[in-house]
Amino acid sequence: MSRSFPETLSALRKQRNISQRSAAADLNISQALLSHYENGAREPGLAFVCRACDYYGVTADFLLGRTDEPDGVKSTADAARAFIGQLRAMADRAEMALDEFTGRTDRETT
Repeated sequence: MSRSFPETLSALRKQRNISQRSAAADLNISQALLSHYENGAREPGLAFVCRACDYYGVTADFLLGRTDEPDGVKSTADAARAFIGQLRAMADRAEMALDEFTGRTDRETT
């Protein structure tokens, strides 16, 4: 997560060799407003962030500088792995509580 929103927005446009004027027209805003977004003078609303994500084909997390993965695949997989780990930990705690409740001291399988 090495870039801010303005840096990311500007870098995406430049990487695709799109002029600021063209990008602004495609995003339905003025060139001056896009310039303000790219230099950090103004912050966009959610509607613009959504349009920019669609336009550049990236996730909002990437555009906002919350991840380095433009398509969100790695962060989604990592989130899924973390969730599965939490489920396993909850299942283990539930089984231990049940064992305690029933007085079961061994961990034999049924």
